[in-house]
Amino acid sequence: MKMAHTCVRVKDLEASLDFYQTAFDFVESSRRDFPENKFTLVYLTLPEDDYELELTYNYDHEAYDLGNGYGHIAIAVKDLEALHASHQAAGFPVTDLKGLPGTAPSYYFISDPDGYKVEVIREK
Repeated sequence: MKMAHTCVRVKDLEASLDFYQTAFDFVESSRRDFPENKFTLVYLTLPEDDYELELTYNYDHEAYDLGNGYGHIAIAVKDLEALHASHQAAGFPVTDLKGLPGTAPSYYFISDPDGYKVEVIREK
């Protein structure tokens, strides 16, 4: 077995695509439109990774309530500080660099247009 994809429902497909492609270099790997059922599925992958992030866009749907159970997805990067600085300079909503108690900074959070949190962690 292996993980296949993670789905997030988005209010504005183009804004979400722009965010994930600009902030993380995601590439659209496939798209399935179902206009008769009023939804579109867009699958994104990172270069050199086959795990997919599925953006589900339901036409004319109001903003989603994320509830209090969702945590985040995580993306590992080689140069945490450089990407953090890039995200700050681009005006993305990011936290300061953080570390677990008693450890050096090793991660930060960035929010997508729908408020989903993405944890950016230092690659091991």
